[in-house]
Amino acid sequence: MIQQIYPQVIHPFRYELNKDMQIAAAHFIPHEAAGQCANMHGHTYFVNITVAGDELDESGFLINFQQLKKIVHNRFDHTVMNDHTDLFSNTSAEHFPTTEVVARKIAEIVQAHLDTLPNKPTCVQVFVRESPTSYVVYRPKAGKQ
Repeated sequence: MIQQIYPQVIHPFRYELNKDMQIAAAHFIPHEAAGQCANMHGHTYFVNITVAGDELDESGFLINFQQLKKIVHNRFDHTVMNDHTDLFSNTSAEHFPTTEVVARKIAEIVQAHLDTLPNKPTCVQVFVRESPTSYVVYRPKAGKQ
């Protein structure tokens, strides 16, 4: 994987962890304004997840990198995003599997897991690169996803 510098998010936490991963997945945007993207096509998404917090867990981690890979990569890699009907919809633009929504959904999935941890880290940013020239940065607002 190519080393990359991501946009930085300002936060008040002492620790910041970043996890990179690649996800090969297909999708289509179910709207006529999507042009060619309304047709099924695939990407190798490059994803960076930024987690921050003040407290480490009993093993000295903010969160184990392997946990992030399990809850994101293992869920989406080699799938069709539209088939994840618990997350995406073909009838609501807020839930079409656009890169923007994919980034938001990843943040929501990660935060739901972080909320179960006793040290309560926070997902402060998700970066999703869809192609060499196009990417999205999603930053949850404080107190909500």
